[in-house]
Amino acid sequence: MTTALFNEFTWYNIWGPGWLILMFVIGYLYTQYIVRSPEYELLAGKRALFYGALGLLYVLHGSPFSIIADHYLFSALMLQMAGTLFIAVPFMILGLPTSWFRKFVWNHKLRLSMAIAGHPWITVIIFNALFTAYFMPSIFNIVHESIVLSLIVKATLFVYAFFMWWVIMNPLPGLNELAYLTRIAYIFVAALSLMPIGFFFLIVQNAHYPVYEAGAGAIFPAMTAIYDQQFAGGILKLIQLSSFIFAMFQILKKWGREEEALEGTVDDKNIRIVQGIVIRLDQKK
Repeated sequence: MTTALFNEFTWYNIWGPGWLILMFVIGYLYTQYIVRSPEYELLAGKRALFYGALGLLYVLHGSPFSIIADHYLFSALMLQMAGTLFIAVPFMILGLPTSWFRKFVWNHKLRLSMAIAGHPWITVIIFNALFTAYFMPSIFNIVHESIVLSLIVKATLFVYAFFMWWVIMNPLPGLNELAYLTRIAYIFVAALSLMPIGFFFLIVQNAHYPVYEAGAGAIFPAMTAIYDQQFAGGILKLIQLSSFIFAMFQILKKWGREEEALEGTVDDKNIRIVQGIVIRLDQKK
């Protein structure tokens, strides 16, 4: 039955050689100019994250899964989008060394562009507004009919997801940097901004996406178009919140390490830091 779903598609549509070549080229450049370069020190874990992100992008956009996401299951499309924006993007950022960002962003003409386009609060507003607008039925049904429009919207979301995760992960201190507490607040804002669209899918009682309504039950007989939309809402909240919680945990852990490093140190002859509290000592007379 599953094989019959792909009968009307060519091998090019099913296996996405364009995506495979793109991921191979990016992986080759990453290996040649970053992994094997004596200029960068890169842990094995970081390499695994970057290669994992490339593999995930191919599976989501180039493999037969993309056919299911485009034609049969709205929940598969949501998995594709959430996996790209909330897993693959941060993995790619984590997989690049700080010195690489410093060389090609901080000490480069891109620095001003990144500072403007990646402004923390503007970025989170634009990303969440675009993501919500994309999945509004009146907009989605128009965009989804055009390959060009779909590519433009997905590429724009990818770029702004990169900016959003840049603020959260802070790979290059000094550029659009927020304090630890502000970054945690930033994550809360990002999470809350996507609550409405997530709950819309969870509580909806009508089918809003004709292309998936036609393919409902083709893969899972019990999966109606409404159940499919509700399942999509669950996938979105699960992946989004899991990624944000993990990021928040990493921020708190790093913050705690810095506080421990400052514990008991003297910044000035009359200042001592104890448990993150600055104590000014009286001068000896």
